[in-house]
Amino acid sequence: MTPDLLAALTAARAAKTPVVVATQLPGGAQILLPSPDAPAELTAAADRALLRDESGTVTIGNETWFLNAYNPPMRLIIVGAVHIAQAMMPMASALGLATTIIDPRRAFASVDRFPNVTLSHEWPDDAMIELNPDVRTAVVTLTHDPKIDDPGLDHALRSPAFYIGSLGSRRTHARRLDRLRALGHSDETLARIRGPVGLNIHAVTAPEIALSILAEIVAVRRNAPLPAKG
Repeated sequence: MTPDLLAALTAARAAKTPVVVATQLPGGAQILLPSPDAPAELTAAADRALLRDESGTVTIGNETWFLNAYNPPMRLIIVGAVHIAQAMMPMASALGLATTIIDPRRAFASVDRFPNVTLSHEWPDDAMIELNPDVRTAVVTLTHDPKIDDPGLDHALRSPAFYIGSLGSRRTHARRLDRLRALGHSDETLARIRGPVGLNIHAVTAPEIALSILAEIVAVRRNAPLPAKG
């Protein structure tokens, strides 16, 4: 690996930018993808490697390449230390999601209720600046309290987070969208919010709702076809 390529790779990883190092076999020539100089088929193969979190060998025309995928960690930011968040923790961990829970209410966001979980007692508008959601981050708000949920959603919508979801009925969600429009968000931007959050599996209990949310996060991450929220 040349010093220039190593420096570019290091910078991309520090910025939490998904990239692929493509190495031509057997010659050893390397390129950092995405790159405007790369063939379209090689770029598409790199995109698939990042989506699947898999490194491996591909053949493009008469050339063989080894694609080494460098993805930033998958993260889940939950606003609201509620019962559903408690139910989400073991499943999120099993899915490889590094989870942070934001809730300024220390009685809710306690180590007793959330052992072995990163907790933030900052207000979401401050906490989200520090956490800086990226393209490998899912954000879910669960409190039903606009003073807590709305700042988290406002920041998430200004980020490249791949998933944004918010708990609440359709009526609650409609009022939420009105408040976010008043903050300057367009209808196109607001369409990024999965609300009501989760797949429609008629979930009732906290574990069922947690399952529906995490299933929807996986579906969005994997580009699975999903019905529009009505």
